[in-house]
Amino acid sequence: MRRDKKKVLSIIVPVYNEEKTVALILKTVSRLSLPGIQKDIVVVNDGSSDGTAAVLRKIKIPGVRIFQHEKNRGKGAAIRTAIPHTRGDFVIIQDADLEYDPNDYRKLLEPLIQGRADVVYGSRFRGVHRAFMFWHSLGNKFLTFVTNLLYDTILTDMETCYKVFRGEVLRGLTLRSDRFEIEPEMTAKILKAKCRVFEVPISYSGRGFEEGKKITWKDGFGALATLVRYRFLD
Repeated sequence: MRRDKKKVLSIIVPVYNEEKTVALILKTVSRLSLPGIQKDIVVVNDGSSDGTAAVLRKIKIPGVRIFQHEKNRGKGAAIRTAIPHTRGDFVIIQDADLEYDPNDYRKLLEPLIQGRADVVYGSRFRGVHRAFMFWHSLGNKFLTFVTNLLYDTILTDMETCYKVFRGEVLRGLTLRSDRFEIEPEMTAKILKAKCRVFEVPISYSGRGFEEGKKITWKDGFGALATLVRYRFLD
């Protein structure tokens, strides 16, 4: 009897100054049970200045491959470094903090496995979440509103980290952003390519700046400019 070949999920983990959480998130992801799915974990240490590199050197988890940036270049640059090393039928982006719960992978993957979607977004605003910063939430909702206006869609959370792609879709994108503008750039390009995008609710435990959150209101201006630029100029 012929056995169906397992699907491969590549998990991109961009890391910058997460010495306290990176080992735990990698262990959590590696131990996660996903029937019929083989995991391929691609970590990019983006020039961390704390003890992250030392923690990663101690990681001995099967299926984890680690790449290094000599200096900090930004989340977008780390993701772009990782993409050519992915080999999965599906690819998800996983931040190295504890804001997002890998137990949501199953429902994120479902529309892809069923062949109904090309990309799946995990919406923090539709699921159970920690009450997080008002202005940060408002900024996210504003950028999502602009996305919907410019690209004629009805997303609820454009800036979510949990974006899951069919592997060939992500590897087929030409991405340029080095920092947090990678989120609106990916969104703009998959929407312009008429990809089938689904949203599912996810849980979210947002951090404050005192807990290590890195994105600030200033990054919102870059995201806005990115949305406009790729709508009309690229």
